Amino acid sequence: MSDIIEPADESAAERPLRGIKSFVMRSGRMTEGQQRGLDQGWPKYGLQLEDGLRDFDQVFGRSAPRTFEIGFGMGHATLEMAAAAPEQDFIGVEVHKPGVGALLNGMLTQNLSNIRVYSCDALEVLRDCVADASLDRVLLFFPDPWHKARHHKRRIVQASFAELVRRKLKVGGVLHMATDWQPYAEYMLEVLSAAPGYHNLSADSTYVERPSERPVTKFERRGERLGHGVWDLKFQRID
Repeated sequence: MSDIIEPADESAAERPLRGIKSFVMRSGRMTEGQQRGLDQGWPKYGLQLEDGLRDFDQVFGRSAPRTFEIGFGMGHATLEMAAAAPEQDFIGVEVHKPGVGALLNGMLTQNLSNIRVYSCDALEVLRDCVADASLDRVLLFFPDPWHKARHHKRRIVQASFAELVRRKLKVGGVLHMATDWQPYAEYMLEVLSAAPGYHNLSADSTYVERPSERPVTKFERRGERLGHGVWDLKFQRID
């Protein structure tokens, strides 16, 4: 994942927003399965930022409801969602190579073909590779909350993020976020509630119950054992 900073002046708003990175690049040892995923799965299902704007109907060979997931980690939830909804297409972005390999290996093992993968900055993919008004869902599950106040500028959820996602969603499309850090949930709610062109799908304009389509991850189960709550937010593009 990556973050974007609000432009300081009007001219800056016209320039592409690159901003600082909200993720930390981690090196990791590849398992045999993860390496198999990269070796055999990437040529079939990997996509490159440098290829620019893509026609995803052509990429997937069909027109279908399309989900864009920012930061899929080790890919467990992505695989579960894609297996449960073969009639839908998923575009996942993750910078951590072992996670990319794990997802691709899972696709090969489960014979799934309705996922495509980028391994780079997700916001650059949204800006450069995804057509406006083309996505049905954007998912942001358990992003780094950057707990310290001086690091809040690194959070991916900012007003400029909300606007970028809004442009890429179809009217009626949904941004679904989840976090196990309550202060970040409150911050997400504040940012999206102030963003134009969205409607909060919560009945009381706060958080929604955990949707059945969001798998419970190993990360989330661990948090529950430690007494952590989880907050889901769903905002729909209305114009």
